[in-house]
Amino acid sequence: MTATGAYGTWSSPIDAALAASHDGRPEFVGAVGDEVWWTAPRPAEGGRRALMRRRADGAEESALLAPWNVRSRVIEYGGHPWAGTARTDGGPLVVFVNFADQRLYAYEPDRDAEPRPLTPLSAVGGGLRWVDPTIHQDRDEVWCVVEEFTGESPTDVRRRIAAVPLDGSAADDRSAVRELSDGRHRFVTGARLSPDGRRAVWLGWDHPRMPWDGTDVMLADVADDGTFGAARQCAGGPDESVAQVEWAADGRLLFASDRTGWWNLYCADPDRGDIALCPRDEEFGGPLWRIGQKWFEPLDSGLIAVVHGKGATALGVLDPETGELVDVPGPWTEWASTLSVAGSRVFGLGAGAHTGYEVVELDTRTGHPRVIGSPHHDVVDPAYYPEPVARTFAGPAGREIHAHVYPPHNPDHTAPAGERPPYVMWAHGGPTSRVPLVLDLEIAYFTSRGIGVAEINYGGSTGYGREYRNRLRAQWGVVDVEDCAAVALALAAEGTADPARLAIRGGSAGGWTSAASLVSTDVYACGTISYPILDLTDWASEDGTHDFECKYLESLIGPFAEVPERYRERSPASHPEQVTAPFLLLQGLDDVICPPVQCERFLTRMAGRGVPHAYLTFEGEGHGFRRADTLVRALEAELFLYAQAFGVARPDIPVLELEK
Repeated sequence: MTATGAYGTWSSPIDAALAASHDGRPEFVGAVGDEVWWTAPRPAEGGRRALMRRRADGAEESALLAPWNVRSRVIEYGGHPWAGTARTDGGPLVVFVNFADQRLYAYEPDRDAEPRPLTPLSAVGGGLRWVDPTIHQDRDEVWCVVEEFTGESPTDVRRRIAAVPLDGSAADDRSAVRELSDGRHRFVTGARLSPDGRRAVWLGWDHPRMPWDGTDVMLADVADDGTFGAARQCAGGPDESVAQVEWAADGRLLFASDRTGWWNLYCADPDRGDIALCPRDEEFGGPLWRIGQKWFEPLDSGLIAVVHGKGATALGVLDPETGELVDVPGPWTEWASTLSVAGSRVFGLGAGAHTGYEVVELDTRTGHPRVIGSPHHDVVDPAYYPEPVARTFAGPAGREIHAHVYPPHNPDHTAPAGERPPYVMWAHGGPTSRVPLVLDLEIAYFTSRGIGVAEINYGGSTGYGREYRNRLRAQWGVVDVEDCAAVALALAAEGTADPARLAIRGGSAGGWTSAASLVSTDVYACGTISYPILDLTDWASEDGTHDFECKYLESLIGPFAEVPERYRERSPASHPEQVTAPFLLLQGLDDVICPPVQCERFLTRMAGRGVPHAYLTFEGEGHGFRRADTLVRALEAELFLYAQAFGVARPDIPVLELEK
C-alpha cells in the first residue's frame, strides 16, 4: 500500500547515517603484478583513505590499517598517492604518501611489519609533499613530484620532478633526493620514462594559466646516471591544454590535446608529425584537478584503453592504426579518470545511475568485463533509488544547459493530486568540472523524502568541449547563476517543480554559485552554501588561498589590476542587503582553499538583517567533508532548512536553531 503525503514529508530507509557511510568512492586503481590495488574511503574512520589489495586468488583486504591514510596534499587537491610493482624476486612493493605527515613510504606487505619512510619528516601542513610516484626498480628509486614550501605564504612554494632512493637514504637527508626537472614551470606532473630508458616526458604550466587553459609537454634526454638533459617543448602551449602524456610500447609519444576544441588523442610521429588517432567531438581527457589522473593507457599489444565521451564517459579500446574504437559492454555509464593495465587486462572504475563506483577488469582478448573490487551492493531496496533523466535546457540567448533531473521517488508514498514538488538545484564545484550521472545516496536521501534534485552542468563545465567550458571566462557569477536559474524556472514552467519551493545548494565553487544566486536572483526560497568563496578580493589577495588556484580568477573574473571593481561587484559579501532567503552555511575549520574567514566576514555583514540562517563549523575537516559524523550533521541540517523553507513537517530530524 502506498501512503498519500505531501512532498518532503515522506519517510525513507535512506537516512543520513546510511548516506554518510557510503560517501566517497574508490580511486587510483593500479595493477601490482597479478594483484590489483586501489584507495577506498572510510568515513567512519575519520575520513581516511584506505589502501585496498585484491590478491591473485580474488581475496580483497585492506593492505594498511588505521591510522595509515593514503592521500597526498600536493596542490591541496592531491593526486595519485601510491605506486606498486612486483619485486624481481616476487611479492608486491608499494610506495605511498601518508596524509598525516606527507612522507613517502615503502611497504612490502609480505615482508615488512610496517612501512618504512623514504623521505624526510617536515612541518605538518607545509615543508615537503609528494605525489604521483613511479617505481623504477632497475634504478632503485621512485620518480615523483615534490612540492616544497619555502616561506610562510601559501604561494612560497616550488615544485620539481624528483627521484627518491628506494633504500631509505633520503629518510633523514633531503640532499639525497635528486631533482630532475629544471624549475622552468611552477607546476609539473610526474615524469614518464620511455621504454628504452633514454627519454623522459612530463607536463608543466605556469600562472596565471590553469592546466585546462594551456600546458607544455616537455621532453628531455636521460643520461646513464639518471640526470635529465636540456628540456625542450614538443607539444602544447599557452592556449592548448594537454591533459596527459604517455609512451606507447613502441616508443612513440601519446598525448591528449584540446587543440581542436576537444581533448582528442594524438601520436607524435617523428616522420609525419602529430597524428590524430580518433578525431571526434568528444573528450579523451579532462581537467587536471589532481596530479596523475589518467584518461588513457597504452597496452603492450599496441592498443590503447581510453575513457572518452561527451557529457558522460565510456571505457573503450582504441586501435591506433585503424582508429577503430570499441566500447566495453555493461551497466556502467560513467568511468573515472583512472586506468591501469597489465598484459592484456585493463582496470578502471565504473559506475551508473543505479550503481556506485566499482573496480572493473576488462580482458581485451575476449572483450568481457567483470567486477573484481569494491562491488556495488544494494544497501537498501533499489526501488528507493532515484530515476534520473539527462536533459538539455535552453538558457539565455538560447544557449544549451546540460543537467540531470532527479524527480522525487519512493515506492511507499505518493503526493496529493495536483501538488508540485520542491526542487533543489545542485551547483557543482570547480567550477571547471562536471557532475556525472551516477548513484549518489545523498541525492537519494532527498528524492526518497519527496524533494527533487537537479544537478546542473552549467556553462563552464567540462565534458562538452572547450567552447562550452570557456563560457565562464570573465563570467563567473553570471553564466553559472543564470544557468542554474534557467533550469529551475524551466522545471517550474513545465509543471515539474513548485515555483515557490525552489532551493539551491553547492560546495566550494558551487557554494559561490549558491551564494551569488541568493544575492542576484529571487528564484530560490533558501540555499545551502558549503565551504564557499564569498569575497573575491580577499580570495585573490596574496594569502587568500592556496598556490594552485591563486590566479584562477584571472580567467574566471578578469585580471584584478584591470577590473578591480568587478571583483567587488560580483562578490556576495559585498551585497548582504540583497540576501533575503534563509540559508545554511557549512564550513570545515581546517580549510586552506576556502578559509573560514570567508564565511565569518560574510556573517558579520549579515548580522541584524533579519534573514534566518545557521552557521555550522567542523573541526578536522578541510575542503570537502569526509567524516561520517560531519556528513550526517550536514545532511540533517540541510533537510531541516528545506523543511522550514518549504513548509513541511520533519519531526524526525534534529532541530537547527536559525539566527536572524
